[in-house]
Amino acid sequence: MPQTKRPRRGSKAFYPRKRARRIYPRIKKWPNSKENKLLGFAGYKAGMSHVIIVDTDPNSITKGQQISRSITVLECPPLSVLGFRCCLKNKTSFDVFSEKENKNLSRKLRPAKKKKTVEEQMKKLPKNVSKINLICHTNPTFKKKPEIFEIALGGNVEEQLKYAKEVLGKEIKVSDVFKEGDFVDVIAVTKGKGFQGPVKRFGVKVLGRKAQQMQRHCAPLGQNEPGKVRWSIPQAGQMGFQTRTEINKKILKIGSEKDLASVNRKGGFKNYGILENRASIQLRSFSLVDPH
Repeated sequence: MPQTKRPRRGSKAFYPRKRARRIYPRIKKWPNSKENKLLGFAGYKAGMSHVIIVDTDPNSITKGQQISRSITVLECPPLSVLGFRCCLKNKTSFDVFSEKENKNLSRKLRPAKKKKTVEEQMKKLPKNVSKINLICHTNPTFKKKPEIFEIALGGNVEEQLKYAKEVLGKEIKVSDVFKEGDFVDVIAVTKGKGFQGPVKRFGVKVLGRKAQQMQRHCAPLGQNEPGKVRWSIPQAGQMGFQTRTEINKKILKIGSEKDLASVNRKGGFKNYGILENRASIQLRSFSLVDPH
């Protein structure tokens, strides 16, 4: 008789579960786009709400009826372009060649150094540039220190260089990158929950009252030979504050200053506050069978 097996108790979900390096995520791969514009944008999660929509899923029992769907409200202040970075393509990776900065920035993010002007640096720009990334920083209203990161550009190298020169030292709005009805992938760092045990971290079963010594643990941890604990054994450790990606999010609406009254709540969003003169995005989960 074959050995009977059962499904594992406790989901491994995303693994390895490790702590993120910083509070905002790092994007390792950008999509390919022929359109000359930013391939991403930054925003702060203000909170959640709900909308009443018509269910268009043909396999749903509520097809054609009005249902409630949860949405996420993001505050997206304009991004300030700090500079742009030219990369030379190597055999295995992209090497950074130079960094062009603008001196006429309203907010000084780095200590002042004696550097050449943008025109002087552009004269030494090589011909074998493979791509150009914009160096941007956010403009948050609830804290002093902004986030600095790189965002890739679409189009060929000539179009990227021309676009980078035009927006250098200026601000880019979210309406310049996305429009209502677009589908986006949201990448962020989850809420940190500190050091937790295997029951909360992996959902293992709590043992009975007569279990030896402990009830909220996973036993056995493995075989005697070789004497090691495998990676698949649920154990205690850091929970939360991990980089996660959610795909197929539909942009329902990109609000303006006139729409803030309909978005804001009395007293503001919990643990965030009131949206102040900033563009907001409302996202909802999307089904691939939705014709809209």
